Amino acid sequence: MIAAIALDLGTTSIKAALMDRQGAVQHIVTQPAPVIDNDNGRYESNALHYVTTAEQVLKECLAQTHINPPLGLCSQRSSFLLWDKNSGEPVTPLISWQDDRGVSCCDRLQISSDTIHKLTGLRLTPYYFAPKLSVLLQENAEWREKLIRGKWLTGTLDTFLIWRWTDKQHFITDASMAARTLLMDIHQQQWSDALCQLFDIPHSILPQIKPSISLNLSLNNGLMLQASVGDQSAALIASLTNNQSEALVNLGTGGFVIRSLGQEETAFNGYLQTLVYQNENQQAQFAIEGTLNSISSALAPYPTNECCIEDLADSNIFCLAEPSGLGSPYFRKDWGIHFSQSIADLTPSQIVSLLFEAIIFRVARILEEFHRHASLTQVYLSGGLSELPCLQLGIAQCVTFPVYHLQQKETSLQGAALMACGFRTTCHREMQKIESKQANTALMKKYQRWKVWLDDLLSIPHG
Repeated sequence: MIAAIALDLGTTSIKAALMDRQGAVQHIVTQPAPVIDNDNGRYESNALHYVTTAEQVLKECLAQTHINPPLGLCSQRSSFLLWDKNSGEPVTPLISWQDDRGVSCCDRLQISSDTIHKLTGLRLTPYYFAPKLSVLLQENAEWREKLIRGKWLTGTLDTFLIWRWTDKQHFITDASMAARTLLMDIHQQQWSDALCQLFDIPHSILPQIKPSISLNLSLNNGLMLQASVGDQSAALIASLTNNQSEALVNLGTGGFVIRSLGQEETAFNGYLQTLVYQNENQQAQFAIEGTLNSISSALAPYPTNECCIEDLADSNIFCLAEPSGLGSPYFRKDWGIHFSQSIADLTPSQIVSLLFEAIIFRVARILEEFHRHASLTQVYLSGGLSELPCLQLGIAQCVTFPVYHLQQKETSLQGAALMACGFRTTCHREMQKIESKQANTALMKKYQRWKVWLDDLLSIPHG
């Protein structure tokens, strides 16, 4: 018996799947997302093509069942567009979260970065909706006027699709998506007048913030939309319980290390505070997050499958492996891929070993700081890079608590489906404990030396 259907609006692919009452995801339908054009830091794609593909994927998936199950939607965060309210036609392309046209806005607001972090739990970067929209409205005064007069609308991808699929009746976003715009006060869980003023974005043009679940919205395709949430939130819901003693390490294009926060807890030491989802009573679940930037691109040129745990810690060279700069909690763009000594004489296999060490050590240090504030009892690994045994074993050997590799795939789809059916089914997490017959004691010793080296590096002033 089918319990729910889920739609995942990804950056590279669009997926739909059915979930049965045992929590198993089946009948997955996938199509590539529209090609994103990259021109000097501008990442754009065809919004209507995106809508058409999403509708086709849903239709193909629904053909596998004779019922219309509740729908759970999860979306790439921060991708947005502007569109005409009367015609429904986009007036801009879909502007990707990867787009960096908000850099000038972020530079202008650096003096207010602490205020922004306090209100949003996030750091001021051009990834988010607010800096990019702020620049667009500064450059196009007539756009601002049309938005204020209600002739045009703007919103993230979820807002655009829901508006279209409810025949222009519902101009909304959920709390988890709103929380990644840099315009929402996550403590009050509403749009912030102070943030809107900082970014010079009229409060009146923003969609209504709704809970992530129990939406009860009738769509023109016959489905009932019950849940809408950011893609990372959906993956977390399928992978991690609300238990503060568990942490998730997702290693993919980038990496994040995350654990749930208790009701009275807040983020610390520069880490991000993430609003995972909001229930029908407007109560939010929060998490604390450390990030590793663009690690897959650092590894891409090298033979990652050739490295084994015994290859690690065989040199005194230290490394950082984040091409676009160190992520949370450091946020240092001046340190990308960096080696403590020349690597001119090293083989590709030796270089990839150093990059692996950097990823392992960054993850281990984040987990160490999480554990210091609230004891961790176990850690789960997920994502494409977590399939590499060298990373699995390295992380397991550098922390003091059990590490498990999650076997389940399509966690974003699974999380969205679980929310759509009101969590009435159980997510059965398939996992394997990471164990090695012999510990690499040299790796643990090098980790301690690497921490000292990193602290010295971070003490060097910016610029």
